[in-house]
Amino acid sequence: MAGPPADLEIRPLTADDDPAAQLDLAERAFGPIPAAEREHRLRSLPEHMASGRNLGAFAGGQPAASATFHDMRQWWHGREVPMAGVAGVTVAPEHRGRGVGRRLMTALLGEIAARGYPLSALFPATMSLYRSLGWELAGARDTAVIPARSLLRLPPPDPAARPDPAARPDSSARPDPAAPSGGVTSGPAVDLRRAGPADAAAVIAALGQAHRAARDCGPITRDTAMVANWLADRDLYAYLAGDGFLAYRWQHHDLFVACAEAVSGETVRAFWTHVGSHASIADKIYARTGPASAYWWLTAERDADIAHRSRWMLRVVDAPAAIAARGFPEAVSVHVVLHIDDRTRPANSGLWDLAVAGGTGTLSPLETLDPNAPVNPISTMDHTSATNPTSTIDPVSTTDLADPVSTAFTLGARGLAALYAGSPLAALRQAGLAAGGTPADDEALDAAFAATPFMLDAF
Repeated sequence: MAGPPADLEIRPLTADDDPAAQLDLAERAFGPIPAAEREHRLRSLPEHMASGRNLGAFAGGQPAASATFHDMRQWWHGREVPMAGVAGVTVAPEHRGRGVGRRLMTALLGEIAARGYPLSALFPATMSLYRSLGWELAGARDTAVIPARSLLRLPPPDPAARPDPAARPDSSARPDPAAPSGGVTSGPAVDLRRAGPADAAAVIAALGQAHRAARDCGPITRDTAMVANWLADRDLYAYLAGDGFLAYRWQHHDLFVACAEAVSGETVRAFWTHVGSHASIADKIYARTGPASAYWWLTAERDADIAHRSRWMLRVVDAPAAIAARGFPEAVSVHVVLHIDDRTRPANSGLWDLAVAGGTGTLSPLETLDPNAPVNPISTMDHTSATNPTSTIDPVSTTDLADPVSTAFTLGARGLAALYAGSPLAALRQAGLAAGGTPADDEALDAAFAATPFMLDAF
């Protein structure tokens, strides 16, 4: 296999670079672009290139490869973490298999780290390159599908859980006497107002409110300019409520729901009732929704299914910052020594003391621990009993700091990413992504990082 061209130059693209040459690179790599989309890209590329988040590789002065990253926020257990969303990784056919992509992605990862992002995520076309640089599978983006008629009437709330109208005058769930099985429709108390580009900040805030309340793991929010551009699409029907956001579009005789996120059950019901009201003219409803979305409990029949699933990958760029920014379960207390081996980002490598308590986490270099401090258990998982708030479970491990190297829980960059995303430790060990530690460590880490990560959109 020939190596990279001797004159390969990798640098940020600027406004002086030719957008048409970059578009030609994309078409050579992925095929022709429809005329309307081509014109749109030609208009938007200069602004993208001026952002400094696009890297280009040049051989003989001609574009050989390119990649970009978006400024995003990703939610982890209800807390937003700065995240660089990698996209548009393109290598010209004549330069494939020569290491150009690896050189480019290594440089891009360095730029992401220099910009201070703790995390990076991407949707892979092929995984071998990204895995070799420390990205690993973390979650899914599902598109659900259901016959439109199944959302025409939503099942009623359980009587035991029905809001008290006197205590909750804003309740929007009201019985519909004409609906079978006591179905409900949205009441007038939940007002849906149309949203446009000027509402971009409000949309971002509403989505953040919903992800925070649900303690979601994986969803992203974008910057104001990107959201405003999305809301400017005349084919998108967008609505804001007091505690949520709904957006959908038509796809021939079907409806595609891009987002239906809210805090309260009243607003969630109002959103899906609004969507279901199209049942007389829509055949199917496709929806981007999470695995624990109330959507799955609101369908009238068992005919909701997954129409398409794509997987995305995560990379921990700055381990201490990523742990500090992430949310954790309030009821879990963990203390584990980690041995991280990250060949591409050596700053993450070494022995670390991972501590989780009170919903937050810290990752400290082991050598900064006070050697004169009393020896404490490395692995503890304390749970407050729901029936007896004063009771706790005894520490599950009595390993001490006397020999941290031999007892450390060991993982590389891929294992660190998978752990951060909540992958079960048993699976990581079976996949060869984790070693060392104790069964108590596994139980503690599983409890601390528990998650079912998902995304609602691609980039």
